[in-house]
Amino acid sequence: MFPISDDNHNPGTPVVTWTLIAISVVVFFWQMSLPPGADELSVYHYGLIPGVLFGSVSMADAPLPAWGTVITSMFMHGGLAHLAGNMLYLWIFGDNVELAMGRVRFVLFYLICGVAAAMTHALLVPGSTIPLVGASGAISGVLGAYLLLYPRARVRVLFIPFPLILLRTFYVPALIVLGLWFVIQVLSGLGSDIEEAGVAFWAHVGGFVAGGLLIPIFKRRDVPLFHKPAPRVFDGRSVRRGPWG
Repeated sequence: MFPISDDNHNPGTPVVTWTLIAISVVVFFWQMSLPPGADELSVYHYGLIPGVLFGSVSMADAPLPAWGTVITSMFMHGGLAHLAGNMLYLWIFGDNVELAMGRVRFVLFYLICGVAAAMTHALLVPGSTIPLVGASGAISGVLGAYLLLYPRARVRVLFIPFPLILLRTFYVPALIVLGLWFVIQVLSGLGSDIEEAGVAFWAHVGGFVAGGLLIPIFKRRDVPLFHKPAPRVFDGRSVRRGPWG
């Protein structure tokens, strides 16, 4: 079950969401343009390394102070699939959250959630030398905010049965989609070795919780939590009639 869109359309232009996507894409193509070896080095230079952040490990020729990588790591990605998955989630859920709080507040919210996610991971493995990269921690904060703002919104998901026979799409309430996503992150974090796992599940958990805690503060006053969608109006004129009327 994979989200591909939602039917929660708010008036306005999500400039910040689109800009964040554009920056992440540009940074990724910059990574891909680097010569062999330099691309991997860029991850070590601009990704968050907990051991370097907390001073147990030193890195020669680091272009940024360790605290700066808490921010730059949010815009680095480890591959095309990593980038595409993160940007899809940001595209689906980010616009509504941005429009619920305004552009400036959304920028601050996004960065704070990303920092909270990164620090959650770093504090659990303070001596790790494995770089943490990706926007998923900050986007997890967006998911946490969306869940509290629009739990009844319908999310269109792609269902991929196993064995693969037929792809189907259908709508599921955001409460189920995002609630299930959060439970999977917690269970995956509990069931894996944080030092060896290829996915920073606890960063996702930290970002999601931060987003849920911060949305009451960052949303506009006229935007309610647990928004109830307007009822759908039935128009008999739009019904397709049979050949006998």
